[in-house]
Amino acid sequence: MTDVLSLFPLGWQHYLLGGLFIGAGVALLYLLTGLVGGMSTVFTSTWSFALQRPFFQQARFTDSRVWRLVYAAGLVLGALVWWLAFSDGTPLTTEVPVWALLVGGFFVGYGARLGNGCTSGHGICGLGSLQWPSLLAVLTFMATAFLTANIAARWLA
Repeated sequence: MTDVLSLFPLGWQHYLLGGLFIGAGVALLYLLTGLVGGMSTVFTSTWSFALQRPFFQQARFTDSRVWRLVYAAGLVLGALVWWLAFSDGTPLTTEVPVWALLVGGFFVGYGARLGNGCTSGHGICGLGSLQWPSLLAVLTFMATAFLTANIAARWLA
């Protein structure tokens, strides 16, 4: 048991509570509006404001871009409220170099496009609605993440 708890040096309770809030928020979004809230489409639909290329001007992006921006703003504000209400106000930092964060972000974005959705869309919304393709996507994401983390740990150590 102590081995499992060592994986959570800051405690596990806030992860559980955060997960419950995310699940409740996504469920309420769907129950009250019938909308599915994945984050990779927020990024693409936001580009539809600025880019006139046909891909970004598809109805699935232009018709949903306003509520998706409000949805994204709510996630950011929710994180801010959580940080202000439940922390000592000290910003958390990382020892990961900026270049590694940028490279990782590029690969995550590419993978989200390749997988037709991001981990939040498939993992929270897709699995929550019992979508078989989302289960396959999540299993692929997790297997790739485990493999990448193990290779990086050996390569960077």
